[in-house]
Order: sequence, then C-alpha cells, then structure tokens
Amino acid sequence: MSQIMLPAYQGVVSKIPATVTPSFSCVPSTVTDIEGNIYNTVLINNQCWMASNLKVTKYNNGTIIPLDNSGGASGDGSTETWTARTSGARTVYAHNSSNLIAYGYLYNWYAATDIKKICPTGWHVPSNAEWTALTTFLGGLTVAGGKLKSTGTTYWTSPNTGAENLRGFSALPGGVRFKGAGGAFGYIRSFARFWSSNAGYFYQMDFDDINVTQGTCGTSCGHSVRCLSD
Repeated sequence: MSQIMLPAYQGVVSKIPATVTPSFSCVPSTVTDIEGNIYNTVLINNQCWMASNLKVTKYNNGTIIPLDNSGGASGDGSTETWTARTSGARTVYAHNSSNLIAYGYLYNWYAATDIKKICPTGWHVPSNAEWTALTTFLGGLTVAGGKLKSTGTTYWTSPNTGAENLRGFSALPGGVRFKGAGGAFGYIRSFARFWSSNAGYFYQMDFDDINVTQGTCGTSCGHSVRCLSD
C-alpha cells in the first residue's frame, strides 16, 4: 500500500470552523497553546474546558511531539510503526490534512500524560473523576453525550442523535487510531473519543446515541484531547 506523506505541521493550524463561541465562556474566554493556536473555553458547572480538540505539535517545554504518518491511509499498511511506540506521538486520521483542520490530532496516551505537558500552562488532561464530574452535572452518562456533542451532520455521521451542544462543549468526532487492529484508523465522524489521564481510559460520544461511554484502550491507541483548566 502506498504511503500518503504529510507536511510537518509544525506551525499554527488553521482555525477549526466546527466550534461555536460558548454561551458560558470562562474568564478569559480563550486559551492559547505554545504554538499560538487559540481555543475557545467553556464553563460547565465549575469546570473550565477547551471547546475544541487539541492540535498542538509540541510539549510545553518546546519539545516536538513526534508525528507518525506510517501505514498509509488505512493506518495498518506494511510501513505501520504506530503500534510499536512506547513514548509520546501524534497522528492525523488517515494522514489527511483536512481531518487535522476539522478534528485536531489523535495522540497516544504517552503524549497525553507526558510530564513535559501537552496542554497549555495552567491546563491539564482531565482525570476520570473530572470527566465524571462533567457528565454527572449534565445528568449522568446515559444522557450527557447529547448535551456535549456539536450539532448537525457537517462533522458527524447522520443522524447525530440528540445532539444539542447545551453548554458549547462542541464535541467533535475525530475517530480512533487503534493498537490492537494494527494501527488502523476507524470511526471518524462517528466517535468523539477523548483521553483521561487515568491509564488507558477514554470517554466516548457516538453519532447514534446520547450517552457517554467510559472505556479502556491500550496506551498506544490514538484519541483526541480536550484540556481542562487547573
């Protein structure tokens, strides 16, 4: 399988058009990462969240997060190296730059929790307890997904059941890069899956349901990241 090559993506990524300015913004209403990417913020209960998926290419000390563009468009081709990684890395779904613009990077858990910090100063990757606080405030796991998902079907597979984006969180379905499936990509536009700081845990919203699923995946899986203010 031929490999699709990517540019280095070391600069500021174009503005993501899928998010909205939240009605319940934090103070300040935006946060900027080490590369100058700007993210709206959203206040839900007493938690201040980013309102779009992380798209940074560097840790907070300036160290580059390695880009893995192996495996061709499916991710599981003969050149695949993603599954062998035991340190931080990022990837773009199907190695397609339009997916980066719309959904941000997919990061492995090593990158999400590296001591060099992937989130801007004063922000962090949320824990299970912090995700639980969010979903509990929104009515629990069985209904919180609908309240968190961005609306419409421009970025989601139809029918995007029950999506109301109640507080402006604007969950975006960036899909997954697997370890167990040989580095394959899957479920873009269908799953919004975000890392927890607890080892291997993620929180997922689906195109055809209103719930939030808590699950586990190998630390070399690739998921989106949403940062939470300290």
